[in-house]
Amino acid sequence: MTARLSWLAAAAAALAWLPFVTKPLSPDEGGFLLVASQWHPGRSLYGPYWVDRPPLLLTVFDLAAHLGGAVALRLIGVLAVVASVLLADLLGRRAAPRRSLTPAVVAAAFLSTPLFGTTMVNGELLAVPLVLSGLVALVRSWTATGASALGWGAVAGVTAAAAALVKQNVVDVFVVAAALAVQALWARQGRRAGALVAGVVLGAAAALVACLLWAEVRGTEPVRLWDAVVTFRTQADAVIRRSANGATSGRFRELLGAAALSGAPLVLVVLALRVRRPPEAAGRPDLRVPAAVLIGWELIGIAGGGSYWLHYLIGLVPGLVLLAAAAAQRPPDLRRTTAVAVALAVASASVATVTFAATEPTYSTDLAVATYLRDHSRPRDTVVVGFGHPDIVYDSGLRSPYEELWSLPVRVRDPRLTELTHVLDGRRAPTWVVVDGTSLATWGVDASTAQTVLDTRYAPATTIGSYVVWRLHAVR
Repeated sequence: MTARLSWLAAAAAALAWLPFVTKPLSPDEGGFLLVASQWHPGRSLYGPYWVDRPPLLLTVFDLAAHLGGAVALRLIGVLAVVASVLLADLLGRRAAPRRSLTPAVVAAAFLSTPLFGTTMVNGELLAVPLVLSGLVALVRSWTATGASALGWGAVAGVTAAAAALVKQNVVDVFVVAAALAVQALWARQGRRAGALVAGVVLGAAAALVACLLWAEVRGTEPVRLWDAVVTFRTQADAVIRRSANGATSGRFRELLGAAALSGAPLVLVVLALRVRRPPEAAGRPDLRVPAAVLIGWELIGIAGGGSYWLHYLIGLVPGLVLLAAAAAQRPPDLRRTTAVAVALAVASASVATVTFAATEPTYSTDLAVATYLRDHSRPRDTVVVGFGHPDIVYDSGLRSPYEELWSLPVRVRDPRLTELTHVLDGRRAPTWVVVDGTSLATWGVDASTAQTVLDTRYAPATTIGSYVVWRLHAVR
């Protein structure tokens, strides 16, 4: 009966996604599809474009682009959600002596609520099934012996590396592996700790080498990749702290409000109360400390993200699922309280889904701009969007001669707009420039020189919403 209910939870989560399958692309979705669809050896990190994301994420978006684009991408997201719910159920079964529906329902509720930004496909969402696969493998490694323990550790290592190669800060499996290894050493089970750690290291190394070779074949060099996914994040954090405007703090308050409305804090507290007793799972790892460490790491990751978008909250799902599995290892006390807390989370997700589905527009301003460009452009035209909103470039069907498609890389890598000025003032200047607002000026950017060139060589062609579309008139 419980098995059928877990499949029902997975089906319900998938159904909650269906109203958003055909919605307009978000800026990130459109941007990643654009970069991935033309990924080849070129002048920048991924062909002609630069983005601070690892190659496995771009590989998934490349697959979506070849399968049809936006709808295919959303369906891949639905598959990730379904897989995550079933893996959460499997984790609970492997970790606990009795079957509990809570891990699966927790995964279903928080992977289908728009309050966690789940109306779009992003790195956090695609990494969740990889993390949960790794957690299952870690439990299997703990309970196995000899070569089997090493093998399951290697599986965990592969999935750990894969998750980080989708979203670089999702190192959840490594965190839990370290916590389990310390736990084993504390219990004087050195052989168990050694097999687990050795397996994880070997599996992660193999996956990393394979991914780097794949990226190298497609023209993305390891050194430049390190600069994009590691070094850049430190530089970006410094720029955000130094120059960010009030919108960032506003998004932080919105994120806290969304977390509270989702019911996640209540579920967290109730599950934490349930793990006070010793476990009944003889021969299985006690997941209390690993779950606490993982949730702590995930909270650090959300706080350290800097921009505080709602989809950061998806990063909490593996930790909540692991805590639910830890609770299932104990006598079923607080059963009614747990049921109420999880039911409130499910109700919140349901209400949020209906509300977002009814109110989210089917035709965005970004898509209107892209449609204008597509209708008024010629085959060899190009476009630059200042700044961010690469979905406009993707939906317009045009190319961009400027390698920066997102606003944060512009603020970090081209804050004086030197590169953009060179592009606008060159022989291959873009035919179109789309500006969100009356000028290129924005926080963290000195737009004076680039704006002068824009005013000299371009003339406004139309205004759509807050966007001004400029057309090149002074050709060199």
